[in-house]
Amino acid sequence: MYKKIMVPVDLAHVDKMDVALNTAANLSRLYSAPITYVGVTSSAPGPLGHNPAEYGKKLGGFAAAQAEIHGIETDAKAVISHDPAVELDDALVKAVHETDSDLVVMASHIPNVVDHVWPSNGGRLATHTDASVFLVRG
Repeated sequence: MYKKIMVPVDLAHVDKMDVALNTAANLSRLYSAPITYVGVTSSAPGPLGHNPAEYGKKLGGFAAAQAEIHGIETDAKAVISHDPAVELDDALVKAVHETDSDLVVMASHIPNVVDHVWPSNGGRLATHTDASVFLVRG
């Protein structure tokens, strides 16, 4: 049913993504669909890397660890953005197209008042790509 799964990850908050990561891994095994873990970062030095190459290496290590833990095929795609907070939605939409993903599995939060004013990242992906979007809470 699904051929390629994309999972956006924030390496700074992986500890809060267990349910989404396990859901994606289960779907990967069920459909024999590889997962591409996508991380969006800036070119400026930060706690996750002094440069984009270092960040990409950490993201690749994360993907390799997920492959070993879950027994699935994985890949990593680091997306460099001038301002990840502002350009996150556009970067993820572009990544869906570039990875040719037909399913996006992403962690979400309980909606609050702000979500009624600004659309969610998952909502943006659902309206601007052909991929199915699975939002996972918890």
